[in-house]
Amino acid sequence: MEDQIERALAEIRFGPDGLVPAIAQQHDTGEILMMAWMNCDAVRASLTEGRACYWSRSRAKLWRKGETSGQVQVLRELRLDCDGDTVLLLVDQQGVACHTGRRNCFFRAWRDGRWAVIAEPDIPQEALYPDPIDR
Repeated sequence: MEDQIERALAEIRFGPDGLVPAIAQQHDTGEILMMAWMNCDAVRASLTEGRACYWSRSRAKLWRKGETSGQVQVLRELRLDCDGDTVLLLVDQQGVACHTGRRNCFFRAWRDGRWAVIAEPDIPQEALYPDPIDR
């Protein structure tokens, strides 16, 4: 399995910072849930564990989706775009994907010359992240 993962990693064109954009999409509905960043270790962990793992730029460390909030993303499939510089994670989202408590991170739409909130939180942010530093 390690050999296969290393071959997969060799095809990904990570940027100069060692990161690649990662889009998370609900596997059965096509809903775009979020965008994050992955480094080589995050991709390796995701493929090994079957759970979405990303690189937190603000904390400069790996984070497994749901490790604090419980809102896990089970990896169903990893896809690579035509240029090899963006990955798509088809996931089974358990709960909400956004740290604001919404199903997805794309809850604002440009309408009538302003950003309109088009989805309210499903879960209060304080319930997901009791520690303010995690918000």
